[in-house]
This record gives sequence, structure tokens and C-alpha cells, in this order.
Amino acid sequence: MMNNTSGISYLPHDYKQAVLLGRVWRAGKINGPCVVVVRQGEVVDITAQVQTVADLLEKDPLLDFVLSVKGESLGDVQTLIDQSLHRQADSTTPCLLAPCDLQAIKACGVTFAVSLLERVIEEQAAGDAAAADRLRAAMQASIGTDLSRIRPGSDVAEKLKQDLISRGAWSQYMEVGIGPDAEVFSKSQPMSAVGFAADVGIHPDSKWNNPEPEIVLAVNSRAQVLGATLGNDVNLRDIEGRSALLLGKAKDNNGSCAIGPFIRLFDSHFTIDTIRHAEVRLLIEGQDDDFRLDGISMMREISRDPLDLVSQVCGNTHQYPDGFMLFLGTMFSPIKDRDAAGSGFTHHTGDRVSIASPSLGALVNHVQYSDAIAPWNFGVRALYRSLAVRGIAHGLTHGDTSGAV
Repeated sequence: MMNNTSGISYLPHDYKQAVLLGRVWRAGKINGPCVVVVRQGEVVDITAQVQTVADLLEKDPLLDFVLSVKGESLGDVQTLIDQSLHRQADSTTPCLLAPCDLQAIKACGVTFAVSLLERVIEEQAAGDAAAADRLRAAMQASIGTDLSRIRPGSDVAEKLKQDLISRGAWSQYMEVGIGPDAEVFSKSQPMSAVGFAADVGIHPDSKWNNPEPEIVLAVNSRAQVLGATLGNDVNLRDIEGRSALLLGKAKDNNGSCAIGPFIRLFDSHFTIDTIRHAEVRLLIEGQDDDFRLDGISMMREISRDPLDLVSQVCGNTHQYPDGFMLFLGTMFSPIKDRDAAGSGFTHHTGDRVSIASPSLGALVNHVQYSDAIAPWNFGVRALYRSLAVRGIAHGLTHGDTSGAV
């Protein structure tokens, strides 16, 4: 299915051979979230068999289970996409939710050279968008823009670090950008992410902010990477720029984490190498000023391999018994002037943000203030109450907890 104005496909280009899983909200008698799989374009509700996506990702072998599990047909996936795009508050038709539920939502920062420079600029500008334009020119003249060939933690990276210290240009963002340890933070709480066609939120205190288009890995409790989807790690540049210790306020607000439309499972057609060579498109379309920003980023330019990032999140020192979703970072820090020369980019309410990749489809959301969109009030306890009312909570399964306390 295509959006005629943007030319973006909402579904993977080969969706009829893709194996997709996700969640939908079903109103009426069910009135709650349901786990669905998409096989050959048909949406099947399997909640009676597996009540959470976190549980589903613990199945072994997962692909065999998803291909054979029985459920209730909800019709064609393109119809579900259309229903989600035109959702109404009183709609009785199924609509997409974020395709994760109980998993922790983690994110990696400063994994691309361009975003590394922009984080340093944010820090030195102390959140002032106008000052950032001057600093950008000075920084590029001083150290250049191509840091992508430097392997984090290498001898070359250490030499650059010492050189930057001697120039007074060192930054905590440089430490995680070219040092041995990746930046990993908790982006959002389990059950808090919004999905395809939902509103995303920016804090009303922010005057300088942007989307962060990223690929998101789905990882189970055994640190197995089982698939991928798209995400928007909405960021408040002025808040984080004032102090990195304000990362929570800059990153975790109502509606500031969007994931979707589906998790695509790895199989013979779609592998981790597909992710390593993926293209990610960002399209921002202003609704009040006809602003348009369109760009492509290449995952091959990432400075740390996706599986290395996973290993830095989960291992002998840190476990996730419900699994986790991992944002891999972005090379996009939009700098195109919008409101005034030298002011750079910031969101307007009503902006339509599309994040797309051919093998994953597109995540589309509209921007509003975090206090103006629907509050998040359906958490883990609400999920379990909903399942109990439906009489299926007793079927909840658990992953392998051998060695867990």
C-alpha cells in the first residue's frame, strides 16, 4: 500500500513472503490488545495461544511456531493498515499498536559519525539552536566530518581522543562515539510505545527538537536477535543540550517512543545482514507551512555492528527476562533551517513523520505536544486484567529462566 503524496510503502516490499508479528487493539467484546501474526498477507489473532509478544519471542523454534499456530483471521493486512491510518476514537475495527509489550525498550546513542558531531555541537551550544550553526562550521573545520572509518575503542580512536583533549574539543559524546563502550539508555517503559499512525509527543517546554529514525531489533531473554522493526526515538535537542543528565526529560515523555508497524522475523529472505545494509528514509511533511525534509541514511555507515550493540546491552552482567527492543541509533540530526536562517530544524505540531525501509515498510506518525495527546494509562497491570477478563490469562507462558533468581 502506498501513500500517494510521499511515495512510501507502509508494508515491506515483499510483504507476502515476509513473516510479521505485532499487536492490534480490538474494541467491542474483547476491548484490549491482541497478538497477531501476518502470513502471506493475512492477519491472524493468536492471543488465545500466546498472550504477549514477549512470550511469543521465547518460542523455539520461533519461525516454525509462527508459521503453524492457529488463530482467528482478521482479514487482509492492507485493510488493517488502512483502518489504522483512519482510526477514530470510537472505532470498532482493529488498529495497530506498537508490536512489543513487556520488553524493556533500550536505545543506543551516537552510533553514527554525523550524529556524534551533532551531539557535541548540542552540548557546546548548551541547547541554543542559533549558536549550533556557528559551532557546526567551526567543528567541521577543526576535526572534519568523516569519523565513520574510525573503529570505536581502537588505537586510532584513542589517538584521536588524545588529540581532541589537547585542543580542548573533547566531549562526553566523543567518549561513547569512539571509545570502547557504547551509549545505551532506557528509552521508554514497557507498554508505553505508540504504534503506526498514532500521535507522537514532544514536551511543551522544548523549542528545538527532532525525530530520530532508527531500526529497532527484537531480542528475547536469551539475547537472541529474532527480527527487526522501525522506530522514532523522538529527541529534545535543547533539553539534552543543556545537560546530558537531562536525558530522561529529553527522551522519555508521553508518546515520545514510536515503534512499528510490525516486527519482521528473520528467515531465509530477511537476515541480520539485511539490517547491516539497509537504507532508512526520513520524510517530514509540515502541515502548517508546507515544509518538507527528505533524506536517506545507510546502515553500513554505523560505527558499531548491531550484534556488538546487543552484546553491550545484555550478557553475564545484565539480563532482561522479558527480552528487549533495541534502537540502533541514527545518523539523522536534521539541520535544514525551518523558521529562520541559522535556526536549524525543529518540529511544528501537526508534522507528519514517515520512517521507512524497503524490507520493513514504514512507520508514520503525527507530532503533537505530549500533554495534548492521549495519556498513557494501559500498562502491564491493565494488560493482565484485560487477559483475565477474557479468560486467557491462565495460558501465559514464561521464557527459560534457568539461572535466574
